[in-house]
Amino acid sequence: MDQNNGGIIGKINTPTTSVASGVWSLDSQFESQAGSTWPLAFPQTTIANSCRFNDASVDHLSRTPSSAGSNRKFTFSAWVKRSHPSNEITMVSQNNSANNARDCIRFNGGDQVLRIFLNDASTASFTSNAQFRDVSAWYNVVVNADTTQATASNRLKAYINGEQITSWHTNTEPSLNADLLFNSDNLMFIGRDSKDNNTEWEGYMAEVIFVDGQQLEPTSFGVFNTVSNIWEPRPYAGTYCTNGFRLDFADSSALGNDVSGNNNDFTVNNLTSVDQSTDTCSNNFATLNPLEAEENSPVYSDGNLTQTTPNTGASGGRSSIEIPHTGVWYWEVKIVSVTGTVGDNIRLGISTDSPSSNDGQSIKYMSNGQSVIPGSASSYGATYTAGDIIGIKVDADNNQVTFYKNGASQGAISYTMVAGETYKAVVGEFSNTIGCVYSMNFGNPPFSISSGNSDPEGYGNFEYSTDSGYALNTKNLAEYG
Repeated sequence: MDQNNGGIIGKINTPTTSVASGVWSLDSQFESQAGSTWPLAFPQTTIANSCRFNDASVDHLSRTPSSAGSNRKFTFSAWVKRSHPSNEITMVSQNNSANNARDCIRFNGGDQVLRIFLNDASTASFTSNAQFRDVSAWYNVVVNADTTQATASNRLKAYINGEQITSWHTNTEPSLNADLLFNSDNLMFIGRDSKDNNTEWEGYMAEVIFVDGQQLEPTSFGVFNTVSNIWEPRPYAGTYCTNGFRLDFADSSALGNDVSGNNNDFTVNNLTSVDQSTDTCSNNFATLNPLEAEENSPVYSDGNLTQTTPNTGASGGRSSIEIPHTGVWYWEVKIVSVTGTVGDNIRLGISTDSPSSNDGQSIKYMSNGQSVIPGSASSYGATYTAGDIIGIKVDADNNQVTFYKNGASQGAISYTMVAGETYKAVVGEFSNTIGCVYSMNFGNPPFSISSGNSDPEGYGNFEYSTDSGYALNTKNLAEYG
């Protein structure tokens, strides 16, 4: 046996696929396990698409079942990425048209806790002590119920990323054999409360599964990666029963399409093909982060990709993912509208501080065509205003930053990122006489793209070429960051 190619003692045995199809050398196995690429001992799945909901346009899905299923057992699972850190937002609800009561699963406003109530809390009410504040993270929420269980604490359970919630601020258990509204023949909403119309979902949902008549554990939908100890999705292999469904959002023209085999399709309300996203729990893309918004707070919408700033003072925001000090990175900013005089007020680029400030370490492209590095503004490129799309490429390997106006390079600027500093994409203005609406494109634009370009790994949907730059997402960060 040749030690250079094969055998357990071989020192060179390059795998050709991501699935173990032969014997790897020990060093190859070690490196692959360390990099989380060694095939794991459980079925894995990649979630390819999500649906982006915007509460301002009342985006939601709706369905009225033709008949009732089990009125005592259900399981709900969804991967979610919230946008607002304080708004009360609903994942799923189903009402009783006779008395306008409903079953509902949501995140409460203010303290960002998970709340579940059945029959308007008269049957059951749960509010977690745990807070879920991270609007840049994906969570797997699983809620299951079986009111036929003899033990009261087993009748309704909730899990976040595979961990059962056992500490509750309020905890009113359903009574034995209590009837639920979930699985009834009443109207069901995804992304909206069927009774309270001010709690629409703002953010993303992926792999939304509802199982009729079964109380399933979260291991039916996810599993801990034994290398990274991260909760990851796994393909659901069970049955759905009468009113069960699975929404994978793979068809942009039919975002409410049920792929469970039941054809329990949902009606699409205000969602369009633009709301299909590749930002998922399998590959998390950057957005803007409202937790890092400046004073004179901007308003965020479209899954934290649209920023509206007031004309009451300097304002702006920063990205949820930092710019690595290695690699080449690209994103776009569309100036949707401007109120007031543009001048030199709009500033886009990267910074260790706020977008409007010249403190910290930064390099920005101003709307008057100048580039600005702290303490120094100089002539650079073309002016820009409403309707323009500005591309930004950070080549950290070669210490260059390049800005593009509508696809045309304005020239590479020499800039070395300072070791130890945290840089993020920034967008905003430095004036109280101007207000703007910006749409960020980190790869999943909230606006229509007329051309369509991806990065070198095939990720993202950009208006213009990325010029060999990579989208800011977790897969690229793991490979090149």
